[in-house]
Amino acid sequence: MNPSQPPRPARLAVGVVGAGRVGPALARALQQAGHRPVAVSGVSDTSVRRAARMLPDVPLVPPAQVLERADLVLLTVPDDALPSLVEGLAETGAVRPGQLLVHTSGRYGTAVLDPARRAGALPLALHPAMTFTGTEVDVQRLAGCSFGVTAPDELRLAAEALVIEMGGEPEWIAEENRPLYHAALALGANHLVTLVAQSMELLAEAGVEHPDQMLGPLLGAALDNALRSGDAALTGPVARGDAGTVAAHVSELRRHAPAAVAGYLAMARATADRALAHGLLKPELAEDLLGVLADTESDGGDQ
Repeated sequence: MNPSQPPRPARLAVGVVGAGRVGPALARALQQAGHRPVAVSGVSDTSVRRAARMLPDVPLVPPAQVLERADLVLLTVPDDALPSLVEGLAETGAVRPGQLLVHTSGRYGTAVLDPARRAGALPLALHPAMTFTGTEVDVQRLAGCSFGVTAPDELRLAAEALVIEMGGEPEWIAEENRPLYHAALALGANHLVTLVAQSMELLAEAGVEHPDQMLGPLLGAALDNALRSGDAALTGPVARGDAGTVAAHVSELRRHAPAAVAGYLAMARATADRALAHGLLKPELAEDLLGVLADTESDGGDQ
């Protein structure tokens, strides 16, 4: 070994509590970095099958036994289940002093791990800003993925090292900013899926044979432009102030997809506000446009 190189980080026994889409992928990434998955817990049949596929030969055991066997424990359960899980593990004495306890919730920082910290655990919040499929592709997508990281000062280096070993990039989020951080990601990613799915359904109804092929280049360009230029990338009838076109859109949506009307109106108003604030929408056109949006919303409420 070259004496000028830093010593290789200690290899850890890794456990996963919650074999959803996230936990097995992170465990596989850590395995590729030289760590050793030793135990996983899962409840549903889907979780059990996923664990067997993503972490073959890793024993499936109850959560308490995962903590018993692991130096680093990934708590990858739904947000709402995390507080009670941590409290239960601490109350039953499953937590060992010096054990790294890592949750992947975007909503919470490290305060949710306080019961375990009082039992001697080392708390980390490492949230990958990525959507997961529960398949091998997730491990590949971690390359360059940003992680929202919250950690005590004394554990910042450990948190950074784990993220980098998984192929990610650490982005430090203050404890008090975790809910806002998570809301921002949900607004962009989760709602995007809804918008795209609705758009594909409407294109199919309009007779487009391959809606995905039509939308792919358009949405890819729109996303790239938005990430590069922000509000300057706004285009379309709302940003232009084409009130008549917007009214026609709403009329067609009421006929063919009434469930999409409320979302269209909400996004059109938000787009108009941003376009007006950034000088893209002329005030005189904005007045007509917002009038149409108000009228169409009122008409919908009367139906």
